[in-house]
Amino acid sequence: MSKDTHESDVAFIKALAEMLRENDLTELQVKRDYGEDDSLNVRVSRMHPQAPVVTAASHPAPAQPAAAPAPAPAAAPEADVPEDPAAHPGAVASPMVGTVYMQPEPGAPSFISVGAQVEEGDTLVIVEAMKTMNHIPAPRAGTVKRILVEDGAPVEYGAPLVILE
Repeated sequence: MSKDTHESDVAFIKALAEMLRENDLTELQVKRDYGEDDSLNVRVSRMHPQAPVVTAASHPAPAQPAAAPAPAPAAAPEADVPEDPAAHPGAVASPMVGTVYMQPEPGAPSFISVGAQVEEGDTLVIVEAMKTMNHIPAPRAGTVKRILVEDGAPVEYGAPLVILE
């Protein structure tokens, strides 16, 4: 795939996400054919309030068990936080669909941990999208209160990644 195709695919996915938000849709699925053995399948969906973590487009069943344990440690103090982590004022949402990585490379220390202090612009996680590693910066300084995703888990656009306070 050429660099121009990659850039146009990224722009296409961003446009789909914007269309989803503007039209208050919950899901869009599109297949783009480039040639005989070359196509792009994209599914963009918004997180439902009752769903704690978003599933992958191609493997919905395995994504739920892998993602479900993340909110479990915070189950006891749940009375203090909103029911939907995305509604929390300190939630940092994923700007894209992809796979979350908690450290810069396998075996390296994680970027963040619960209780860690971060400054504005510090990398919280990496979201890999279309073979590109995208560092997700802290939008403001604060303390990491909750980590809502697991290393290697799929995330959707707008899914909450961490809670900063």
